[in-house]
Amino acid sequence: MTETINASGAHAQTFTQKKQPSDKILQGVFSQLIPELQRAINAAGYHEPTPIQEQAIPHLLNGRDLIGTAQTGTGKTAAFALPLLQHLAGDTRRPKKGTPRALILAPTRELAAQIDESIRTYGRYLQVNHTTIFGGVNQFRQVKAMNRGVDIVVATPGRLLDLMNQGVVKLHELKVFILDEVDRMLDMGFIPDIRRIMAKIPAERQTLFFSATMAPKMEQLANTMVNDPVRVTITPDEPAVERISQKVLFVEKRQKDSLLVSLLEDRDISKVLVFTQMKHVANRVVKKLQTAGIRVTAIHGNKSQSARTDALNGFKRGQYRVLVATDVAARGLDVDNISHVINYDMPTEAETYVHRIGRTARAGAEGDAISFCSFEDRSTLRDIERLLGKSVPSDSNHAWHSEAAAQPSAPEVRSFGVGGRGRGRRSRGGSARSHFPAFRGRQ
Repeated sequence: MTETINASGAHAQTFTQKKQPSDKILQGVFSQLIPELQRAINAAGYHEPTPIQEQAIPHLLNGRDLIGTAQTGTGKTAAFALPLLQHLAGDTRRPKKGTPRALILAPTRELAAQIDESIRTYGRYLQVNHTTIFGGVNQFRQVKAMNRGVDIVVATPGRLLDLMNQGVVKLHELKVFILDEVDRMLDMGFIPDIRRIMAKIPAERQTLFFSATMAPKMEQLANTMVNDPVRVTITPDEPAVERISQKVLFVEKRQKDSLLVSLLEDRDISKVLVFTQMKHVANRVVKKLQTAGIRVTAIHGNKSQSARTDALNGFKRGQYRVLVATDVAARGLDVDNISHVINYDMPTEAETYVHRIGRTARAGAEGDAISFCSFEDRSTLRDIERLLGKSVPSDSNHAWHSEAAAQPSAPEVRSFGVGGRGRGRRSRGGSARSHFPAFRGRQ
């Protein structure tokens, strides 16, 4: 039975059915796809492939293994979903109970759901069945889908292993194995789970390995999974970070809430993703913003999957102006038109900073990133600037500026500062960027 898409939220206009789906001539490798996929691409409003699609699709159509290095937002999902759907379209056998032909592993529930949505979009004119398997929800519907038989499973490693151990999922007839955002899975400790899954997969298979970075550790891991792979590396002509206007605001920890509420008085900060390190801090920030009359919600690991889905959908639709998230919950998050990313807490690793701020400035747009830096975060800021190869400009023109936090050294400044409510504050109009060299803004 052919699945159809119910378009909603920010993508509603994307899936408008055209009276003549072939009225736009598809460019490049899209012309190599079967008519049903071309029709779906046209209906989705796409006509020219992205660089990763142009480079990867011909090899994948020929059945080659692939190691791909590409950031989120480069069209990576379509690069592997379209060839996969074309292969499956040529196999008219009904899927067997619990025995998929293709498996896509993703680090988070949100990314798994987004990949599944893309498969539904591109496979809308094909008789291809697919489902998602992830934790945080009752397994009943997932078991029911597997018992009906599906061609493609999109899964997170933990729940997939659970269902494999229960005998619900069997991978002995798998033809295509796709790993997406493997660097995130490595960070989250999923590699032992992936190896257990691989032990159940046939040696004769097509394997696709995608990662945003390819450090030596990732290279070694990739080589244990693929056979004579094609390598595709996408370096954007203009890195997303160069399209983002960045600034850092030095502030005492206890003043962060006041600073955040003050910033959100600016209505140009219209669709905001706020990052915290801890789940309980995310909840506290939500309460503070709600008290200030700001429409806000949160996603983090202590939320049920249904609550996370409702929060994300509400943010996409504009029901909420602000989404507060922890890093793990936000991995794979793909939301259009985020105007600002605010780092309420600095990340623990410099690389995470780039992932965070990249949630704005999507699809060639520009965006803004604002980071709150307390005295304790100075070393993290230095690591970020070292990674970027340049300084992040500071802005002291706010009522909660902390000169103690702005100092690059001398911890005794904070230890012996004057106590009381006004410590470390500066009135509006103070000099900005006094501690940083000139910064090249938006390009």
